[in-house]
Amino acid sequence: MMRIETGSNITILNIGKAATQLAAAYIAIIEKEMSFTILPSVMLWGPPGVGKSQGVKQMAKKIEDASGKNVVITDIRLLLFNPIDLRGIPTSNVEKTLAVWLKPKIFDMDPSKDIVNILFLDEISAAPQSVQAAAYQLTLDRAIGEHRLPGNCIVIAAGNRVTDKSVAVKMPKALANRLCHIEIESDFSGWRDWAIDSDIHPKVIGFLMFRRDYLMQFDPGNEDLAFATPRSWEMVSNILNYVSADEKETYSLIAGCIGNGLAVEFRTWCEVFSKLPSIDDIFEGKCNNLPKETDVLYATIASMIAHAKKHCDRLDKIENSIEYAKRMPPDFTTMILKQYMAFEEDYKLKLLRMPSFSSWLSDQGSDFI
Repeated sequence: MMRIETGSNITILNIGKAATQLAAAYIAIIEKEMSFTILPSVMLWGPPGVGKSQGVKQMAKKIEDASGKNVVITDIRLLLFNPIDLRGIPTSNVEKTLAVWLKPKIFDMDPSKDIVNILFLDEISAAPQSVQAAAYQLTLDRAIGEHRLPGNCIVIAAGNRVTDKSVAVKMPKALANRLCHIEIESDFSGWRDWAIDSDIHPKVIGFLMFRRDYLMQFDPGNEDLAFATPRSWEMVSNILNYVSADEKETYSLIAGCIGNGLAVEFRTWCEVFSKLPSIDDIFEGKCNNLPKETDVLYATIASMIAHAKKHCDRLDKIENSIEYAKRMPPDFTTMILKQYMAFEEDYKLKLLRMPSFSSWLSDQGSDFI
């Protein structure tokens, strides 16, 4: 895993942990029926494509699931804004005696108790300093001029670091001191959990399980336009899911997302999928063919996890796949069954009713209880 050292003293988390910890904080405020203004606004720092926007969406879903409230995200790209866009357009009052400011659309939020609003100020570090200055009141007072955000609004900002050399303006100290800062790092385990839950294509998951260092290939000193990040791998997955699952047919598009060199390696690796045992037969309990090559094993478990997630209500098929997985090397078995346990809340309880799973779990000790 590559991380650019910033020399800063702020918290460094992967996107999954950041989403979980922030959601827990906001859920606690909701349960106490307090205003979100009691907490500081949050600034997420990280290189391009690391998943900052996805993290906000993950956090929103966790809040929604835990609170039962509807969470609405207002996504503002500050790089495209002028200061007046945040303050509103000046006009005269009815008597033509005073200037008033028309309320910008971003302040048109539902203040009701069954709603949680999230104002996401993305690319704040790329915005001109005049626009950053206009965001002072939003981050501290949740207001600009006479326009005020409702008490049910969370303010999250995000941007690239100056060291990323990716259109970033140094944040003024006055603004920085108004925020809770978190640096987002690339982390394969957190990305894998999100990828499985988000139906990222098994070829992408399998390849990156085999070559985890390829998840994040951002290098601020490299002038290449196409490079691997969690965001660009999601783009590759969308091509495979919605255009064609044949990576040879869509090679040019894939190369346009992650670069030619990596696209060639990905295309070559995808040839292992022709060596996979029948996934349907595995879940029917009819497959005795167990791959021996490491790359084929990774491809097999990625396909098994994707298939199991889509058919997790068919417990008979799930148990057949567990019996098959238990014949694999122990590390691969653990990879599969840990993901099975995370499919749904309390899904482990369903798995525990299966003799094949409970016997495996009892052999693992307390780590998985």
